[in-house]
Parts: sequence; structure tokens; C-alpha cells
Amino acid sequence: MQKIETANAPKAIGPYSQGIIHNGFLFISGQLPLDPGTGNISGTTSAEQARQCLENLKAIAEASGADMTRVVKTTVLLTDLTEFAAVNEVYAGYFSDPFPARACYQVAALPKGALVEIEAIVALKP
Repeated sequence: MQKIETANAPKAIGPYSQGIIHNGFLFISGQLPLDPGTGNISGTTSAEQARQCLENLKAIAEASGADMTRVVKTTVLLTDLTEFAAVNEVYAGYFSDPFPARACYQVAALPKGALVEIEAIVALKP
């Protein structure tokens, strides 16, 4: 296993890595909408926060030498499922057909009071 870490994404706020490479895949930990420079939540709406989550995912993917076109699976966590359409609109701007497989769940709460968290699995080689 190889640890992936970049200053272009927020530091882990617990005992986990930003990303781990194993068997040709990059497993990116759930990304909160934290600004990497300040560590504070970026955005007040679910859509704004989703954009920051995806920017953080993108930075970690790029640190491994990959990009968002290599994402094969995501999991989206929302504190309010009625925000699904707004988050989907932002999400669609980061991916193209064939879109990654995805699961989306409503959760009771997320760390630091975030509204959105997104994790991803990235295939490193075609």
C-alpha cells in the first residue's frame, strides 16, 4: 500500500489517510468541504460544499498521477436528501459519460457540521 497526501486537499482530521493506492486503485477517503488552506468549511449551501468536496477529491487524484476521468465509484453523503438535485448539478460538472458508479445516502450528521461528504475509488491504469 502507498499513502497519497497533498497540501492541495485538507489534512486528515482523524487516524486515516487522504488516499491509499492498492492493487492499481486509489481509494480516496471521504472528503468534507474543507478549504485546504484554512481547514474551515467552504460554502454554506450543499451545492457549494459539494464543489469543494469534489475539488478536494480532484487534488488527491492528481497527487497520485490520475484525474477525475479515472474515477470508477463514488459515495455521496448528504445531511438532507432534498438537496440531491442541487448536488447532482455540481457533480455532473466533474464527470462525463461513462459516469462513475455511485451511491448516495442521507445521514444524520457529518463531521464539523458539513452538509456533504464524498469519497471515491480511482482506477490508476486503463
